[in-house]
Amino acid sequence: MKLSDVKKLHQKKYRNQFGFYLVEGEHLVLELLKVSDDDHGFFNDITLYATTEYESWISQNSDISRANIKVQIVSSQQMQQLSDTTSPQGIIARVPLPKTTTSTSDFKTAISEQAKSSQSKYIYLYEVQDPGNLGTILRTLAWFDNFTLLLSPNSVDPFNSKVVRSSMGAIFHVNMELNVPLDTLSERFERFAFLDMNGANIKTKGFKDFQCYLFGNEARGVPSESLRQLNATAFTISGSGNIDSLNLASAVNICAYELRR
Repeated sequence: MKLSDVKKLHQKKYRNQFGFYLVEGEHLVLELLKVSDDDHGFFNDITLYATTEYESWISQNSDISRANIKVQIVSSQQMQQLSDTTSPQGIIARVPLPKTTTSTSDFKTAISEQAKSSQSKYIYLYEVQDPGNLGTILRTLAWFDNFTLLLSPNSVDPFNSKVVRSSMGAIFHVNMELNVPLDTLSERFERFAFLDMNGANIKTKGFKDFQCYLFGNEARGVPSESLRQLNATAFTISGSGNIDSLNLASAVNICAYELRR
């Protein structure tokens, strides 16, 4: 790809068009190298763009050479153009988008084997908008493992550079399915849970017995009519009551901890 095209990957429409997204910074690149190359072609499609300051670091990193990752040295001015940060770190990876579910074509055909496992849980986010929230949620799900994240249409793009940065590399380690309509969930799962001020405490034993846990948009939550249609069970995170709600990421984090406790 031309550098002018690589720069366009900061926009969702070009990420979808070219099939790549950008990962910036030494820490994220190192996390990227921990990903298993199950399809034996993932690393071959990665290109590292780095300034001369990183040449020595790249040459001494055996994982980069072992993975046969392509490297292109660019000037500081070119790096400034590629980055969307004020002070670029000097290294950016162009990474192929993962093969995630982006339509309902396969979604309606069968129940996932993972959903049948009592050890595996699904977190469904309805129209989440804040990149920082999504990045934090990804970090939590990666930490506790055995979670799959389902994102509804009209959610923030998880390959947005702000989400990727705030995930601190967790985005490489969490199974995700994109553009999953809320009204198709009943074809896949039988039991749903969601958070509500008037629900049972999440510390009750029954909280862990559900397949799919629903979390709503930061401002509007999950549509009440959809919750009724899904016959979702309400739970609550007990608190002092001094404020009327928790931040979305905080709520997911607490629930994930409780599910793995």
